[in-house]
Order: sequence, then C-alpha cells, then structure tokens
Amino acid sequence: MGQEAAGAGVELSGVAPRLRDLRRRAGLTLEAAARRLQMSPAHLSRLETGQRQPSLPLLLTLARSYGTTVSDLLGETAPEREPVIREGSVEPVEVDGWVYWQAGGPQRAMQALRVHVPPSGPQNELVRSHPGEEWLYVLRGRLRLFLGGVEHHLAAGDSAHYDSLTPHRLGAMSPGGADLLFVHTLLQSHTGDLCLGGADRPFPGAAPRHTNPFEGGTHAS
Repeated sequence: MGQEAAGAGVELSGVAPRLRDLRRRAGLTLEAAARRLQMSPAHLSRLETGQRQPSLPLLLTLARSYGTTVSDLLGETAPEREPVIREGSVEPVEVDGWVYWQAGGPQRAMQALRVHVPPSGPQNELVRSHPGEEWLYVLRGRLRLFLGGVEHHLAAGDSAHYDSLTPHRLGAMSPGGADLLFVHTLLQSHTGDLCLGGADRPFPGAAPRHTNPFEGGTHAS
C-alpha cells in the first residue's frame, strides 16, 4: 500500500523492538495499527521483526501515528536541559534600541524573555499578528499596548495575556523606556524576530505581510 513504496530503507538498529513496544502500549493489534498506517499487516510485521528497515519518510509517519518523535524511535537520548538560568549567563541582543535577555531554556513550548523597550524608534511602530499566546509583566516604567485597536496603558506591576492573532503593538510611555518580562508560545522565532521587534527579518514560516490596521502600513504576521 501507500507507505510500503516509500523509498529505500536505511540501516537503523533497535527500531524494530521499539515499534512493537509502541504498538502494544497503544493497545493496537497488528491489523489495527496497519490500518492506521495505511500499510499491510505483513509489511508492519516485517518492520517490527527487523526483516525490513523503514525509510526516513516512513519513520516520520510512524512517529506521528504513535505520538512520539523520530529521535525516540531511533533511541536517541535528549541532552539534559539546565532548568536554572543565572544572572549574567546570557548575552543581551539589541534590535533598533530594543534589548532582549533570554530568560528561559531553548526548544521549549514557550519562550521567556526580559525586554527593555526604548521610548521611541522604528520597533515601536510595528504591529504583529501570528498564532499563539503572549503574556507580559511590566517591571519598570509605563507601557502602551495597542491590542485589537484598543489602547491600554500599563504601569509597573501590571500584566497582559492575549491571543497573539489579535493585531498588537507595544511602546514605552516613560522617558527612560520600560522593562518587562515577556512569554510567548512560538518556538521558531529568533529573539529579535518576536512581535516586539525584528520587522526586517521575518521568522521562519511567517505569513505574507498584511495591512497595518493602526498605521496604514504593513506588518509581518
């Protein structure tokens, strides 16, 4: 069937017993799993007994079907991630006056940053809209948040939590700028490419540019 014709296999030791274990843990018979994978029971049996090696595209299909990753199928051990980030252990990144400090670990389901927002500059005019959620907490100064056409003023100690598909823009109201904690749910964004900045470098997979509802210009989704 469809998956049986998927390219030449590669030598992958240890995949066969993991495939069998994943199927059994999912409570699936060989026939039921084969139907889900759109292949014959005989072909799946050969994969589980090591008589046939899966192609790389088939590895992706198997991982998705069993709710795991290709790395897990290959028996790769993920490196241990340090849960604590010490003061001074990360270098700040500056983008047009906005300064970002990484405040969370890489490759997580959310990204945490400490951000300094200057009182003026091109980044302050950016409006962004993209999938996910965002949360911010003002540490110092006053912040102006445009959210879906409504202007909100936030002081130190105030926070905001919103769907980032809603067009949004941030700016500092204080002469010395504002400092905030910022958390968002996009893994693929570079630090300088968040909704807080990076207009000239859209993050991977960014949608086409759209009309800016606040300024009459454009913004990257």
